[in-house]
Amino acid sequence: MDTISAYTTSNRKIDPSRRPRSKPDGSPDDNNRVEIGPTALAFEAWAKAGLEAPNLEAMRQYRLQRIVGELRKHDYAGLLCFDPLNIRYVTDTTNMQLWVTHNPSRACFVSADGYVVLWDYANCEHLSAHLPIVREVRTGASFFYFVSGDRVGEHAARFAGEIDDLLKSHGGGNRRLAIDRIEPEGLLALRSLGIETFQGQVVSELARAIKGPDDIKALKCAVHSCEIAMHEMQRQLRAGMSENDLWSILHAENIRHGGEWIETRILASGPRTNPWFQECGPRIIQEGDIVAFDTDLIGVYGMCCDISRTWLCGDGEPTPEQKRVYRHAHEQVHSNLALLRPGMGFREFTEKANLAPQEFRHNRYGVLAHGVGLCDEYPSLYFPEDYPATGYDG
Repeated sequence: MDTISAYTTSNRKIDPSRRPRSKPDGSPDDNNRVEIGPTALAFEAWAKAGLEAPNLEAMRQYRLQRIVGELRKHDYAGLLCFDPLNIRYVTDTTNMQLWVTHNPSRACFVSADGYVVLWDYANCEHLSAHLPIVREVRTGASFFYFVSGDRVGEHAARFAGEIDDLLKSHGGGNRRLAIDRIEPEGLLALRSLGIETFQGQVVSELARAIKGPDDIKALKCAVHSCEIAMHEMQRQLRAGMSENDLWSILHAENIRHGGEWIETRILASGPRTNPWFQECGPRIIQEGDIVAFDTDLIGVYGMCCDISRTWLCGDGEPTPEQKRVYRHAHEQVHSNLALLRPGMGFREFTEKANLAPQEFRHNRYGVLAHGVGLCDEYPSLYFPEDYPATGYDG
């Protein structure tokens, strides 16, 4: 019998008809894959908790249709996004998310017929190659002073010309363009070409406000991973550690599970808890201290977990005042939660909400409630005393 060479095709080890392995969310089970996402630790924890991972392809298609629906409702030819979270919503791509919040190097355009173009950072086309929802990847959306210097106007005009061409190709004669945010030179360049510009946050916020089934699954999974991180914080909380020591645990556990970043650093202890919004620092936590924090965490799938908790350091009995204040807070949260129902107006909620005793109102939070998704989102529901200046109905 002839020996088969190790180099002949008959020794093939991979069946070309076999489908690649996938993770529970439908993404490739490839150790060397490009895209980020949940770690094995997260998937294992969700399975143990009986949580179902989202179908990422279904989630992406749903989000695109939400944007397209709002564009058609407002009779816009397209939406131009520079906000990295709107880019994430439209394309499900990421690239240096925090850096591009202050260096607008990425953009995307989605037409009313669902054609998506992504402008990414130079030589980063490979980061979105796995996403069929992105029809084109380009570069050249940067026209801020750091990268363009005294050529800002020139670069903005070049980019505006590309948008003009896309509107001609996909707008059907419609020149109405929604924009979420843009450098001033870019806006001027677009308008100089006869493009009508409109507030694009109306499109993106209203689209993002209604979550699809897989958005909700992604949120539940993200919250579960965040809760694991919070449990680890509580387990390690002890007198003698600094606020920063405790806060670092939340960061570490978020990253371990495949989360992305934390938007704030609102953790305080003892007398620093009031007034609120003091950022965590080097203060050493004492036995019997109240420790309070707001996660403001962008977790797995880019989903925001905006969860507040208040703990007591140590095993001692809370003081009567600590119990009294906590009781008021608990009652306010749960009564307002019970008040919410589909179809309720924003102003109606303001008028009916539990507002807590007057003694606490001077230090009230900025809102009674707000939406959440990829970050804190529309709507914002305000206290009665703030409604005349800042409130809106819906």
